Amino acid sequence: MTLATLAEITPILEKVYEGKRLTFEDGVALLKSPHLLEIGAAADYVRRKLHPDNTVTFIIDRNINYTNVCVAQCSFCAFKRNVGDPEGYVLPWEVIDAKCQELKEQGGTQVLLQGGLNPALKLDYYQKLIDRIQSKWGLTVHGFSPAEIWYLAKISRLSVRDTLLALKEAGLRSIPGGGGEILDDRVRSIIGKGKVLTDQWFEVMETAQELGMNTTATMMYGHIETIEERVMTLIRIRESADKYHGYSAFIHWDFQPDNTALGEEMARHPDKYHLGTGLEYLKLLAVARLILDNIPNLQVSWVTQGPKLAQVALHFGANDFGGTMMEENVVSAAGTTYRVTPPEAVRLIRDAGFTPAKRDTFYNILERY
Repeated sequence: MTLATLAEITPILEKVYEGKRLTFEDGVALLKSPHLLEIGAAADYVRRKLHPDNTVTFIIDRNINYTNVCVAQCSFCAFKRNVGDPEGYVLPWEVIDAKCQELKEQGGTQVLLQGGLNPALKLDYYQKLIDRIQSKWGLTVHGFSPAEIWYLAKISRLSVRDTLLALKEAGLRSIPGGGGEILDDRVRSIIGKGKVLTDQWFEVMETAQELGMNTTATMMYGHIETIEERVMTLIRIRESADKYHGYSAFIHWDFQPDNTALGEEMARHPDKYHLGTGLEYLKLLAVARLILDNIPNLQVSWVTQGPKLAQVALHFGANDFGGTMMEENVVSAAGTTYRVTPPEAVRLIRDAGFTPAKRDTFYNILERY
């Protein structure tokens, strides 16, 4: 890979300071440049312009994986179980209630609901699940990836729009961008067999936005994708955001290889594959901040990067510390087990030089510290 020199990226960074939109070619040049600090400074400039009050937000939430049964065959996943596997589960209602009660007792406001593509779960299950969490516990459901919604529509013999309308009527107002990985069909057809392809992912998100629902976008990188495919993912997200401005945040993290088929393949061929590094994480974060000029919030991934690198990331374009996640099962199944409590989140944000603030799912400030 030919690295872009400082002279080559200087005109690109000048475009940033002039408020001009970056191109695909600009993004590729930046990701191929070794000049991390200059790129990071530009991203920090954009963050300060978007969020001049120096506030960094976080949310007290819990990730409830309501089922681990999944018909997709994603080579990067260590969490799923096949239909009929004795380790497969659907959480009983009383277990979900106990998890919600514990979250409420800790001042939580959001439940992140994600599971597998489970053929046994029909539309009425999802409607009851949403209603139970929100009406019984007063918690906001940030729920179901585009892959889950697409699969639910398929087995329900409904359109994506009608499926989303039914979920919205049950109370769903926010959809996470899980399953984004790399939004390129070459990559998705190899590592995510059985899940939505790129156009389907965007169809779910844009239909949800058209219906007035909040969404986020994500990227999992550091496996078989190219730098160009990383940048094209960002460009496609930006083009989608131009339509309805419905993405409230972008979150990226690197592939966690332990206990996964893809990780084993990469370990066998280290000359062919390259796992992400901390420097790559910061550079991709900064480039995302520069390209995604129509998405207001960028979230750090302390779950995968650890709290110390997450603090650094706040100076490379991020303005949100994400959720405190009382519970996390998917990434931890791949061997990564960082934990951050709400008091720790406040301390980490403050020690990084920012004003901590608790937010809700829709980025409304609930409390400043």
